Order: sequence, then C-alpha cells, then structure tokens
Amino acid sequence: MALTDQNTYKNFFSGRFFSEGLRMTVGILVPALVFNFFGKLEVGILLSLGALCSSIADIPGPVHLRRNGMLVNVFIVGIVSVIMSFSGYHPVVQGAIIFVLGFVFSMFSVYGARVSSIGISGLIIMVLSLDSSTGDSEKIIQALLIVAGALWYMFFSLMLYILRPYRLMQQTLGDFIVHIGGYFKTRGEFYKPQPDFTAIYNHLLEQQIKIQEEQQLLSDIIFSTRQFTKESTAISRNLVKIYTDTVDLFESIMTSYQDYALLQKQFEQTGILSKFGDQIQSISTELELMGIAVKSGTTSHATINLVENIGNLVQEFEMLRKNFMQPGNVDDFFALGRILNNLKHISQKTHELHFYTRLDTKIKKRTEDLNHINFSSPIDISARYFFDNIHLGSNIFRHSLRVAIALLVGYIVSSLFDIGHSYWILLTIVVILKPAYSLTKQRNKDRLIGTFAGIIIGLLILFFVENTIALFSIMVLCMLISYSFLRIRYLVSVITLTPYLILFFYFLYPAHLKELMVDRMLDTAIGSVIAFLLSLMLLPQWEHENIAGYMKDLVKSAKNYYGPVASYFTLQTVTPPNQEMKLARKQMLTALSNVSGSFNRMLSEPRRFQKGMKEFHQFVVFGYLLTSHLATLSYFMRLSKTLFRSPDLLPVKNSTERNFSAALTMLEGKTENPKEEREEPFEAINEILNRLLKKRREEISLGNLESETKNLLVQTKSVTDQFTHIYELSKDITRQSRKIMH
Repeated sequence: MALTDQNTYKNFFSGRFFSEGLRMTVGILVPALVFNFFGKLEVGILLSLGALCSSIADIPGPVHLRRNGMLVNVFIVGIVSVIMSFSGYHPVVQGAIIFVLGFVFSMFSVYGARVSSIGISGLIIMVLSLDSSTGDSEKIIQALLIVAGALWYMFFSLMLYILRPYRLMQQTLGDFIVHIGGYFKTRGEFYKPQPDFTAIYNHLLEQQIKIQEEQQLLSDIIFSTRQFTKESTAISRNLVKIYTDTVDLFESIMTSYQDYALLQKQFEQTGILSKFGDQIQSISTELELMGIAVKSGTTSHATINLVENIGNLVQEFEMLRKNFMQPGNVDDFFALGRILNNLKHISQKTHELHFYTRLDTKIKKRTEDLNHINFSSPIDISARYFFDNIHLGSNIFRHSLRVAIALLVGYIVSSLFDIGHSYWILLTIVVILKPAYSLTKQRNKDRLIGTFAGIIIGLLILFFVENTIALFSIMVLCMLISYSFLRIRYLVSVITLTPYLILFFYFLYPAHLKELMVDRMLDTAIGSVIAFLLSLMLLPQWEHENIAGYMKDLVKSAKNYYGPVASYFTLQTVTPPNQEMKLARKQMLTALSNVSGSFNRMLSEPRRFQKGMKEFHQFVVFGYLLTSHLATLSYFMRLSKTLFRSPDLLPVKNSTERNFSAALTMLEGKTENPKEEREEPFEAINEILNRLLKKRREEISLGNLESETKNLLVQTKSVTDQFTHIYELSKDITRQSRKIMH
C-alpha cells in the first residue's frame, strides 16, 4: 500500500488493533498499579491475570455477543482456577484434568471464533494456575480475585463501548475501505507492461480473504446492533450508507471484462493501458485515504479530481478509437470500452463516498440499505455440534486430541525434570499448536525467534537504562506493542512480549533475573519441540486430504451462484433474484477463500505431501476468474438499463451447468468421466452476434462511429461475453478436476 509515512502511521494508530492493544494494556495494568500503590501487589497481579483472561475472550463483534462471551468466560475462569489449584495435591489427577480440559477447550472451536477464544482463555488460566502452592482458603481467595479481575476488564471494555458506541464500526469500516483500495491497486498491476499474472492473482486472493473477513464482521455489527437496526442517528445512517455503497463499489471492482493477457497483446503498444492503470492508482489512493478518515472519525476530502481525470481518459479512448479502430478489431475496442465504462462508474462512486464522511443529517435510513443480505451467521451452541465432531474424520477433533496429549506430555516432562517456571512449557504449547501443520510451523518459528530476540533486547535495555521510571515506561511500551500486534503480526508480538516479561520480573525478582531468562528460553524450546513433533506425528491433517472437499464446495457454490443469475438472462425468471444471488455469492467467496487458504498452507508442508501443486494452483486461479465473471454478470443483472436477455442463451446455461456437474462428479471420487461438449450451445447466439458485428463493421467502414447498432451490440455482447467466459472456465475447471482426481 503506497501511503506516505504519515498516513501509514495514522492508518495504524487509528485502527482497531492499536485500540485493542491500548485497551488490553490499560485494562490489565491498572489493577496491578492501583494495588501496588497500596502495598498489595500480589492482589493486583491476580486481578491483572483475570483481566488478561477476559481480554482474550473479548474479540470484536456486536456488543451483546462480547458481553455474553465475557460473562461465560468469567464463570469458566473461576471454576478452572479452583479445580487446578486443588488438583495440585494429586499430580496424577491434575495430569488427567489437564488432558480433559485441554481436549474440551480445544473442541470449543467447533462453535466459531468467539467460543474458541473462550476456550483459549480457559487453557491459559488452566496453565497459569498450576503453580499455586498456597493453603486451601487462599486458593479460594485467589480464584475470587481472578474472577474479580475478569469482571473488572469486562466492565472496563463495555464502558468504553458505551462512551464510543460507533468506534469499532468506524475502524472496521475504515479497514474495509483501505483494503479495497489495496485490492484495486493490485488489479491495476494488470495494466502495467509485462505483468506477472501469477503473482498478481496470488496477491488478489490473499487480499480478498482479508476483505471478506472484514465484511463478515461489519455485517455482524450492523445486523446485530440496535444503533444500526432500530435507532437512527446521523452517524449510524452515514456509516450504513458508506458500508452499502462500499460493498457495491467492491462488486464493481471485482468485475472482469476481458482476458488480461489478451488485453496486453491488443493494446500494449498504444500506451492506453498504462493510463488506465494510472486512473486505478488514483482511485486506490483516494479509497485508502478515505478509509483512514473513516477510521479516525474525520471528514474525508478528495485529493485527486477523479471525475476530471476519467473525463480526460474517455477523450483519449475516443481519440484512439477514432484513429485505430477498424472492422477487424471491433471486438478489442468493445472490451476496453466496457472496462472504461466500469472505471467511470467506480470513479464517480468513489468521488461521492467522500460526502458521507461529513455526517450529513439529511441522509435517511432506507430499508433497502438494511435489506442487503445478512452475511452474519447465528451461533448455535447446541451440544450436538460438539458430539458430531467426535470422530477421527473431524480436523477439530484431531487437533483437540493433539493439544490434550501435548499438554499432558509437557506436564509430565516438567514434573519429571523439575524445570523452573514449567508452566511456560504448557503456555508455549497452547499458543503454538494450531489445527493446520503450516500454522503450527510458522508459530513455532515466530515463538523461538521472537523469544531469543526479545531476551537480547531485554538485556540491552537493562544494560543501558538504569532509571526506574524509564524502565517502567519501556515495559508499558513493550506491553502495548505486543498486544497491538497480537492478532496481526505474531512475531512482533513475541519480540516485544519477552522484554516486557523480563522487565516485569526484574521489578519483582531482580536477584533471580538470570535464572528466569534461562528458564524462559529453555521452557519455550521444550514446548516448541513437543508442539512441533506432535503436529507432525500425531494424527496430522495434511492439506491434500482436505483440498478436494474445498474444491467441491467451490464448484457447488459456483453452480448455485450461476443458476439464478443466468436464469434471469435466459428469461426463465422475470425479476432479478437479488437475495438468492447475494447469498450464493457469499458462499462462493467463502469457498474460494477456503481453497486458496488450503493451497497456501500446503506450500509450508513437507514436500512429500505437496502433491499436484501446479494443478491445485491453476484450479484456484480458475476459481478466482470464475468469481470475477460471475460478479460481472450479476452486476449487469442489477443495472437499471435493459441488457440483452434471450432464450437463445439457455443452451449455454445448460452446458455450463453440465460442466459444473461433471466437475462435481469427479471431485466426489466417482468413476464417471463425461465427454467434453462441442461448441454447439453457441450456435444461436453466434448468429445474432455475427449479424450485429457485420452491420457494425459496415458502419465503421463508412465512418459511422455512433449508431443504434453500436448500442445494441454493446448491450448484447456485454452479456454474451460473460456467458462465454463462464462457459470456458467451467470447461477448464472440469479438465483440472479430472487431472487432480486421476
């Protein structure tokens, strides 16, 4: 993202991750500071421990879900703290409890991210309660103090929400806009000379996953928060308007009108493509700056006159068309003209979005704004989901079993060898061990490098800084940085977490600091080895075992997406199926994210498990292209002006759906191998197009650039080209499925 240094810093410091880090730092630190002032540091530390556990469960989302999640977490934290404290009298019993709780809390992930975070909080308090060596009455008091700390953080977090109820929405919406700007900038790379198509597609897929996650969170907030659905304020109306218009803008950006390699071949020598790229760059910059303004709660102002620039680009295109268009290259200019029209729409929409950051009180809440399909998914916490996943075919079950056994092994090792601060071994296992081998491998690497680098940084700080106030300030700064990067850059988080812990223990136990640092490095290494070995050896789930299922979901969702949209153009349905189409689009984007994520994780697995990488990658690219062309067709469906609709498209629709069905058959592992169809589906459509093209070429040869035939050809070819692209991609996906499964 090509932002200036000032805007890059503003983007980070006005964002939700820094706000979350600041909230965690203050919420966790305040109890310790307050009670230290009264000479009760031990009490303050226990309260801070409870606050830490509560902060883990406080993930972004609608306020009622955050509140309920933290309340459940408070109960779990209190119960687990008591159980672990009293089980210390019987090591065998404690080991069994570690195994059971490790398994159960890891299984919480079947219910989604929020419940999973509660499970992680339960694992953290389970591990940190192992070191209790106090009397029975003190154990109860300690548990109550931890619960009080968790309640304090919940109260603190909810109070911040009451004071600034729209802050999370503003920050997430701002990120959404910034990342859409970055996504569009990446698409602009297609218009540069000699683009690296593979690298561009890979980058687009990564960005699309991030955008989809933010859209999911925004949908959860809007459709589950009273301020947006029931009450009506200037801020809420404007934020909803910005969101709905940005979603429409993103759908326009996702559209695709031409094969970019062919486009380069046709127009590379004219220089017009680089000017298209410049306009895309300008739009992207405006979106990124607008996103930062939304995050900051400030008014956004245009820094580039997009409307004037696109007007100049239109003139240059018309000049090129006048001088170079011939009867033989009408198709080439048609495709470029469609791209230009879409760019005009995007430029105008981006220009208009600036006005909504001014909190115009005249904007009214329209029902259609909230009639966008609700992308949020209700959380069903019935026990059925838990027990339905108790089988070896479930990746979550296998992961939970690995976590439970790894924690038990770590507990046995720490008990047998009397390692100091042995709970760090189990803590390392909890934070490193992930369901996918590639994620565990990356976490392991980050944890080891971060711990080693953090120890060196901590020692350098202690060597060069002697002032107590300065050391405390550095400790708080490290704490803030660590929590701010916890969810986005784990390596940075660990690098700053270690100096924070070193300084913390320096204030508590200055005489034993060297021993503490040795223990941390040793315990981290032991925990990393245990986590890595078990992820590699115990019921591993390699991506080549899962990816065929993700591919099947992608093809199925593509078929479900294509069917209703295509039926509108074949006159099988009268009205556009907007709600059905939006749900199908969401499912397809999710399926594409799953396939892409699975492929990326496969890249980090041992080479012997990287089977068919070239074919998988090609399938992912075909899936991305299919998504873009389906988005284009659905975009045409929503246009107010009439485009081409005809029953003559029905053979193409039927053939495309047969291709999807054939791909599904092969991905399901069935033996049928349908023969590829000849190009007969296009016979009727080609007759219509050839008739229009012939007439249009005659007009051009006579110098008639503007005519009714031109408009009719544009309307017809806009639709038929998308049907052609989708049909060809369905054939490509079928062929690729055959290669992968045979």
